[in-house]
Amino acid sequence: MCDSKILKESMMKKISWGFVVIGGLLVSQQPVFAQSLKETVDQTIQSSPDVMINVNRRLSADKTVDQARGGYYPKVDVAAGIGREWSENTSTRPGSDTLTRRESSLTLSQMLYDGYAVKNEVERNEARVAAAASQVGDTSERTGLRAVEVYLDVLRFQELLALTQDNLAAHEKTYEQIKMRTDSGVARQADLEQAQARLSLAQANLASAEANLREAKISFQRVTGSVPQDLEAAGEVSCDLFPVSVDDTIATAFSGHPAMQAAIANYEAALASERAADAPFKPRLDLELGASANDNLDGVDYRNNDAYAMLRMKYNLYRGGSDQARVRETRFLNKEALAVVDRTKRQIEESTRLSWNSLETAKDRLPRLKAHADATALTRDAYAKQFSIGQRTLLDLLDSENELYTARTDYITGQYEERFAQYRLMADMGKLLDTLGVARREEASLEGNSTLRTASESP
Repeated sequence: MCDSKILKESMMKKISWGFVVIGGLLVSQQPVFAQSLKETVDQTIQSSPDVMINVNRRLSADKTVDQARGGYYPKVDVAAGIGREWSENTSTRPGSDTLTRRESSLTLSQMLYDGYAVKNEVERNEARVAAAASQVGDTSERTGLRAVEVYLDVLRFQELLALTQDNLAAHEKTYEQIKMRTDSGVARQADLEQAQARLSLAQANLASAEANLREAKISFQRVTGSVPQDLEAAGEVSCDLFPVSVDDTIATAFSGHPAMQAAIANYEAALASERAADAPFKPRLDLELGASANDNLDGVDYRNNDAYAMLRMKYNLYRGGSDQARVRETRFLNKEALAVVDRTKRQIEESTRLSWNSLETAKDRLPRLKAHADATALTRDAYAKQFSIGQRTLLDLLDSENELYTARTDYITGQYEERFAQYRLMADMGKLLDTLGVARREEASLEGNSTLRTASESP
């Protein structure tokens, strides 16, 4: 009976393991979807903390416009109060009186003229919204470029790892050949030691390549928020998208780069602040409507009700010089904002020229690197044949193998440098996301914003 129970349990375990194996096979047969550069950049733009910081800054700036526009609308105030009042006046002669005082009032006031303070405050905050939206666009471009960089780094180090593995396999093959010759007495012990040294170096190179790939994946995860999965090869940027000269590229960057637009919008906000600072030097006119219902005021045991409609004018004559100081402050802030525009312009021009130079250098070097790699491969093959018939030394063969490894490494690196230089130049023009076909965030949209259009024509 015990044997039967043991047999039954054994059968159940086998069946369970069978289901596990079948389930594992089914899981392993699930399709693995490749991850494209466009998808990676889009995912990064939607989830990056740097982008989200600017997104929320833009959304908060939207609400400041609503706050400023509130100055155009009427204000309604309600007040009520109750308490005890002691009075001694002509109404209570020859003594005093203490009554329960009740107050209630309703007041509506409408600003008619305030020296354009509200108007300029609205324009200032609209310019701040435009600047915040442009900042979202600028951060998206820079974050997108960083995503492109880590994406290309993973692909590059994957290729370099495969190349290093091939290099190690070649050294292992050479070492086995030398070992067989040494064991048979044909080769010298020094040759075997030399082959062992180069093999150890190839193994060290493999360890470095594996570490570089791991670090690239870590950087990818930090920037994009996800682990790289079966990355697709990144295509080249069409030559038709690049301007014909560096000066045309700079002109495009000046007109379309979000950082430039943000600086100009901030300058417009500073101008609006200066105009608003002049408001205290002008009179303020308000329409005020009010009504009150009171009891037992000033010792009179009776109702005291009224209603009124008033035009009230206020004109400050002196405030200790605070208003003049505010005007001078805003003028200096304007100069600061204009200097920021100039600095941003210089930075964009410098970055664009550097990117253009990097791309031209990479394009010039790549054919030469390929020719060097091809020629080195032919040399290595020829040396291998000559070594087999004793016309080349082991050192010649090992040197040619290392030179081929270095040449192919340089060529792969050169390919990715050219690719990244293309995307970097597009980012300098503010067109990286458009080039990749990645939709811009809604918060970066500036359509219909008259403030920014005016600002872009100012400095």
